[in-house]
Amino acid sequence: MVGYLKASGAEALLARAFEGREIRMIFMAAALGGLSPFCSCEVIPFIAALLALGAPLSAVMAFWLASPLMDPAMFLVTAGTLGWEFAFAKGIAAIGLGIMGGFTVKLFAKSAVFANPLRKAVQTSGCGCGPSPFDGKPVWKFWKEAPRRTAFRQTVVENALFLGKWLLLAYLIEALMLSYVPAETIASFLGGEGLKPIALGALIGAPAYLNGFAAVPLIHALLEQGMSNGAAMSFAIAGG
Repeated sequence: MVGYLKASGAEALLARAFEGREIRMIFMAAALGGLSPFCSCEVIPFIAALLALGAPLSAVMAFWLASPLMDPAMFLVTAGTLGWEFAFAKGIAAIGLGIMGGFTVKLFAKSAVFANPLRKAVQTSGCGCGPSPFDGKPVWKFWKEAPRRTAFRQTVVENALFLGKWLLLAYLIEALMLSYVPAETIASFLGGEGLKPIALGALIGAPAYLNGFAAVPLIHALLEQGMSNGAAMSFAIAGG
């Protein structure tokens, strides 16, 4: 899926979310943020290009917050490990976080803090990962063009190696946790209901961050050992 989106140039469609009224843009940007397959180095030039073209910072912030938390690959990995319900819940949480951040920035948009969010010497043409995803129109039948076939092949290989590396490490850690960490220890800290396990999940998740994909098997191991669903979700958002 990521390979197809990259090769066809479908990312250019995201620019349409930043047209129209500001409130509409915030909702659209947060929703599309969960669908964008940007790598970590591509999202910065993309949002810089949006700001340079006049997109409001509130909508850009909504996209910026939602995008790293969920994408098609993350959704499928989460669904395969933790179930479809958890994957949908995390997707909704990611969109909600983006909307909340967007409206917060909109509220303070006229303050001195957000008066000039874009640096003068901004780079908007990409980051070395290929052409700028902000430009051009999608070519859905990408296989008719050799450069797009090459982009598809490279993206598939890069994502396979990336996922394989992190998931191998994560499942190894999961196996060690299930074998050597007493379940009652996890349950005593992160089990039960209420706000305490949710807060602890967020506090532990942020410094324990390895990678969004690596967090999924770790959460699975914690759930197996008594972690509450609320703490699991807060851990996933803070650490994934």
